[in-house]
Amino acid sequence: MENFRLKIFRIVAQHLNFSRAAEELFLTQPAITQQIKTLEDEYGIPLFDRTGGRITLTPAGKSLLTYAKKLKAISDEAYEVVASTGGQQAGKLALGASQTIGQYLLPNLVAAFLRENPRVELTAMSGNTDEVLAALATRSIQLAMIEGPGLRKDVHIEPFMEDQMVLVVPASHEWADLEIEVSALKGAPLLMREFGSGSRRVVEGAFAKAGLKKKDMKTTMELDSTEGLLSAVEAGLGVTFVSRWAVRNQLALGTLRLAHVKELRLSRMFSLAYPTGPEPTGNAGAFRRFILAHSAELVPRVTGKARSRA
Repeated sequence: MENFRLKIFRIVAQHLNFSRAAEELFLTQPAITQQIKTLEDEYGIPLFDRTGGRITLTPAGKSLLTYAKKLKAISDEAYEVVASTGGQQAGKLALGASQTIGQYLLPNLVAAFLRENPRVELTAMSGNTDEVLAALATRSIQLAMIEGPGLRKDVHIEPFMEDQMVLVVPASHEWADLEIEVSALKGAPLLMREFGSGSRRVVEGAFAKAGLKKKDMKTTMELDSTEGLLSAVEAGLGVTFVSRWAVRNQLALGTLRLAHVKELRLSRMFSLAYPTGPEPTGNAGAFRRFILAHSAELVPRVTGKARSRA
């Protein structure tokens, strides 16, 4: 198990706040302060600078934090290995997912995985593709699920499911349920995800292949979430491209409709990502194998009404 004092030090260093560390560890603030003081006495040097009304790590504290993180990783790995000898995964698993996957697919996938591996303690963070891959590169997470092309050389990308992006319009829009020419998109009020989004890269790549130039497109608003895009379309602010998974509920309710664009291919692959090198082992490896084997059967089903309009 992780050394108790080093764990307290690591949590305080993470938050740079004794009160928040006490809350996370279910200890009192005086107890946290005493443990840090004892650790500083053992090393004979301050680990935190408490001057100026704020807490920062001293050079010694920064050095110790590096090793505290390594020791935690070794402790977690040891727990996973020992527990797995009993035939079942156990321990911690930190995942990252880009927003469409995190919001619409990950809950079903995680629930099914935990039914088979109830002793795994799983946490997940979400963000756009670039943010999730950055967290993977710094080892803040062990495995990532992304919806756009990965542009980093320090991670390995492994497709696990095909996705289709669709053109979403207001229910009363003139394009609703119709097939339109690519040229019709020129000058149309277009709502887009922010830079760094995998979805945005897919859309821009499809535009380029169809001969649409950026100067021909009228991007009226950029938003940092798919739900924000759909709400903006419902408000009549423009049209947008999103994953078919994201819009299925609005299609079923009739608040949004789809339009098909001739000769515009917007298929993409949802992918697993992990650091370059050997395939993941332990809990990360178990989750990877589970997703590759079962993802297609575990994703939410599109309703009949939404399917007919798609």
